[in-house]
Amino acid sequence: MNLPRLAITLGDPAGIGPEIVLKAIAREFPSCDITVFGNRSLLQKTYARLRDGDDPLADPETFEIVDIDTDTVTPGVGTPATGDASFAYLSEAIAATVAGHFDAIVTAPIAKSLWHAAGHCYPGQTERLAEGAGSDRFGMMFAAKSPHTGWMLRTLLATTHIPLKSVPEALTPELLTRKLDLLVESLQRDFGIDAPHIAVSGLNPHSGEAGKLGLEEVERLQPWLEAERRRRPTVKLRGLVPPDTLWVNPGRAWFEDANANAADGYLALYHDQGLIPVKLMAFDLAVNTTIGLPFVRTSPDHGTAFDIAGQGIARATSTVAAIELAIELASHRTDGISSH
Repeated sequence: MNLPRLAITLGDPAGIGPEIVLKAIAREFPSCDITVFGNRSLLQKTYARLRDGDDPLADPETFEIVDIDTDTVTPGVGTPATGDASFAYLSEAIAATVAGHFDAIVTAPIAKSLWHAAGHCYPGQTERLAEGAGSDRFGMMFAAKSPHTGWMLRTLLATTHIPLKSVPEALTPELLTRKLDLLVESLQRDFGIDAPHIAVSGLNPHSGEAGKLGLEEVERLQPWLEAERRRRPTVKLRGLVPPDTLWVNPGRAWFEDANANAADGYLALYHDQGLIPVKLMAFDLAVNTTIGLPFVRTSPDHGTAFDIAGQGIARATSTVAAIELAIELASHRTDGISSH
């Protein structure tokens, strides 16, 4: 069997990226080949400074590194230069993956403001990945496996980083169909679920309560969902589920019973509607995966944490989960493995 080939980027070198990458790789992943895109000297200095701490770190001499020039870095002090370095790490990894050298990219956190300060005006890594891959249809899905029951939470956001007041206008039938297409494709292609069960959230309290609490559901969302049910006879679409009850069954499946009638995937309509429950249940375990790309991309679901960078106290739990999910998804794609 061909082992999945993973490219791991360091993220902002002044953040916790170098530390959590070394801690995560120390867990050892014999089921994949790992190459780190970053700066060898920075990794060596991080290892030397933190190797006597409580958590084991991988020795940079024991894994492959694509060495990219980086100015001197002070842990915890993000600058336009560190933002530029994190952009270079990601761009090199994308180019190598598009060229066929890797099956998946795992990205450590970057600071969007420092990308902008360095002249790279992207909303985030997702958009740079999509541009580099030549993809104009992509989505941000968050996945996490419960340590209590083994149930897998999968949540796709219909809209992401836009103001709340802009959400209703953004939720066009065309956008929702694109996102649902991506979710169905990912559940089938990446997770091996041939006839998925998907729950779709309402927008307003009580999903609008028949127009009394907002007209978006009755005028646009419900007609769209009925049309999608007719178009997708093998997909079970449940909704529009009132947002305050959407997460009851997932909560039960996460903490108590994997068979608690939870869906295979959830379509949340805006950022906090989807991510508050994800972070409540799975703050250290959730993984951001970009779906719709020709390769797998995963990332830990947290930021650069400049305030604790270089102190040896950053937790690599989410990075480990991101690597594990990247291996699983890349294996589905490269070897045709199907599992639920």
